[in-house]
Amino acid sequence: MIYLNTIAYLIFISMIGYYFITNMQWYSYRLKRVIFHHTKVWWHFIYFLIPFVSYELISAITNKKYGFIVVLFYIILFIFWIKGLDKKLVFTARIKRFFMALLGFAIFITFIFKAFTIFIPLMLALGVSWLTEKMIFSSFVKMADKKIKRMDKLIIIGITASYGKTSIKNYLEETLKEKYRTYATPRSINTFGGIVADINQKLPDDTEVYIVEMGAREKGDISEISTFINPHYAIVGKIGSAHIEYFKSLENIRNTKMEIIQSNRLKEAWIHNSANINPSDKIHKFGDEIFDIKASLDGTSFKIDEIEYSTNLLGSFNAINLTAIVKVAKALGLNDKTIIERFKTLKQVPHRLQRIDAGGKIILDDSFNGNIDGMMASFELAKTYQGRKVIITPGLIEANDELNIQVAKKVNEIFDIIIVSGDLNCPIFQREVDENKFVRLKNKSDMEEILVIQTEVGDLILFANDAPSFI
Repeated sequence: MIYLNTIAYLIFISMIGYYFITNMQWYSYRLKRVIFHHTKVWWHFIYFLIPFVSYELISAITNKKYGFIVVLFYIILFIFWIKGLDKKLVFTARIKRFFMALLGFAIFITFIFKAFTIFIPLMLALGVSWLTEKMIFSSFVKMADKKIKRMDKLIIIGITASYGKTSIKNYLEETLKEKYRTYATPRSINTFGGIVADINQKLPDDTEVYIVEMGAREKGDISEISTFINPHYAIVGKIGSAHIEYFKSLENIRNTKMEIIQSNRLKEAWIHNSANINPSDKIHKFGDEIFDIKASLDGTSFKIDEIEYSTNLLGSFNAINLTAIVKVAKALGLNDKTIIERFKTLKQVPHRLQRIDAGGKIILDDSFNGNIDGMMASFELAKTYQGRKVIITPGLIEANDELNIQVAKKVNEIFDIIIVSGDLNCPIFQREVDENKFVRLKNKSDMEEILVIQTEVGDLILFANDAPSFI
């Protein structure tokens, strides 16, 4: 019996540890965010707290004899949970070190103290992991700092915004390639840790312009990055309510984004007028000078100072993104003719209002766009289509009910079929959307089947902020 319970204990603590560290990885290893900002808090009760307490209680009451019964039930529950995930745990070196520490402490406590406790080895593993990662990261930071200082001719451009920073980064890189050897932080890497790793591992030594996207979840995040890389030029795109759950107010969001100008070698910065800043010799406002914006399913055009810029990119919001690029490109010596030609060759960032024509249907993939302004722009774009319109969305994540009510009412005006994924905002959509339009997608694995049933040739299908299953 003792061997059975020991094996069951090690299996149980491995599964509990897997659940815990998976959530930590999803939320950038911030325990506070896992506890207070998880969008499915009930998961913590079903997959962690209740099994944990049940195991500890039954083991204590039965003198460690029947804890394995809880483990048997939890195995079924755990398999059910893990099969439903579309964002699995990535086994990085950090994750492997965590499991080594967790199992090491569990085995030590079991054989030395003859105890089957969950909390102590889990907390010890978390503590050791935190100290280990802090020491390793400190050496990585020093390495990245040396590399940046060694590249003394390197021009660094920092970009932040509530919305559109990844798009601005990618389009700026493509535009500046005409004159410079450019490199931008890949994908959506925008945290201090991600940028440090990018510098050490990917930044080519012959780079002339390094474009860095900066993201934030709390005060000081942008400051940490900006004072480390010290950008020569900075862009602050549109400020809005994205991640207001963390910042509590638009003023806090604005102040955090403005930390980008703390660079000690800043030459110029362009700040969208939504930030309400007072301009100076170095700090410029932009946004008011844009006019005659035209957006359709074929592209976007706009004017600045009577000069027309056009692009195949979809969405009127791209006029704001590209205006920021015009400002930086001119500061770095590109002329209007070159910028106009480069804009004509820009390709839509994948999953950000990307048009795909397939099977006689038009698909607008806007699955990485999770802000109110971008969503509304995608809805207006879909509105220009003359045929039947279908939307798949979980609504807005990390936003309040008021904004999601706006979204639900707007999609009810425009779309013929409204497929709602995720649990978070389903009650709002069910209340605000016409019953004959509403379709509930309970499991994302059923999406293909629902699309076959609900859509037909000639439809426009918009994927709006389509989120992973843990949302």
